[in-house]
Amino acid sequence: YVIVPRGYRQQSFVPGGSDGMVFTAQYGYVGLAVEQQEFVAEGLNEAGLSAGLFYFPNYGRYEDYDPALKSSSVADLQLVPLVLSTCRDVGEVEELIGRIRVINIDPRASTVHWRFADPSGRQVVLEFIGGKPVFYENKLGVLTNSPGFDWQLTNLNNYVNLYPGDAPVRRLDGVTLRPTGGNSGFLGLPGDATPPSRFVRAAFYRATAPQRATGFETVQQCFHLLNNFDVPIGIEHPEGECPDIPSATQWTSAIDLTNRRVYYKTAYNNTIRCIDLAQIDFGKSSYQSHPLDRIQEQPVEMVVLPE
Repeated sequence: YVIVPRGYRQQSFVPGGSDGMVFTAQYGYVGLAVEQQEFVAEGLNEAGLSAGLFYFPNYGRYEDYDPALKSSSVADLQLVPLVLSTCRDVGEVEELIGRIRVINIDPRASTVHWRFADPSGRQVVLEFIGGKPVFYENKLGVLTNSPGFDWQLTNLNNYVNLYPGDAPVRRLDGVTLRPTGGNSGFLGLPGDATPPSRFVRAAFYRATAPQRATGFETVQQCFHLLNNFDVPIGIEHPEGECPDIPSATQWTSAIDLTNRRVYYKTAYNNTIRCIDLAQIDFGKSSYQSHPLDRIQEQPVEMVVLPE
């Protein structure tokens, strides 16, 4: 994770160099980075704006890189830092995207799409289609990977038969049919790890989750829901070709926009950790980068039995 203070200057990578758009943080923020510290995948700034990227392979296309416009060009994996540095709400994100060019550093790499949310409750998805930015209002509050957000919403219509609770008892040619267990109303909910199936599952889990009284109770519920989306090591590769943890879920996070807190746990340590932005003086703090796990080991609390 990174802690970025106000006034911190960053410069975007461009194809063949690192002399793209220069931007200075007007807002301090906390981010969770992937691959290297400049590539913040998701985070929260002190104004309460949250941003995150999702890989979007085989879909979307950015604008072509023009070296003459490199001063207004930002790499896709650095758009989250730019947004968190310079925007306070979703409206300012939309305005910013109209003034810059989002590019790919390496044309062989996957495209991405993004989610943005602010404390007003507004959430949007940003995708680049044919080189042009397209924003979608995300009233559902769910996003995964490919295909595009619009297609994912249409695909939900295939599950119009699902509902929470149990299916009713019925008769079939003299035979009584009863649910074999709880939640039979969700029978047919897809359980695999493909992005469309995860989108459907997340949409129904989120829509049926009860409203909680406090931010922390909601965060706890978020982790309970997100436990259903862990991708275990091995399932994304042919049998016998099992790489290490990068092929699976590396971290899971929940962000409290109102109380300005970032919570996360990792594949190595399921203890939930919290970074409270209220405890950081972004006017005085220096730039910091730290591993999500100081020690990649799951703590185990031994139960002391009564005598």
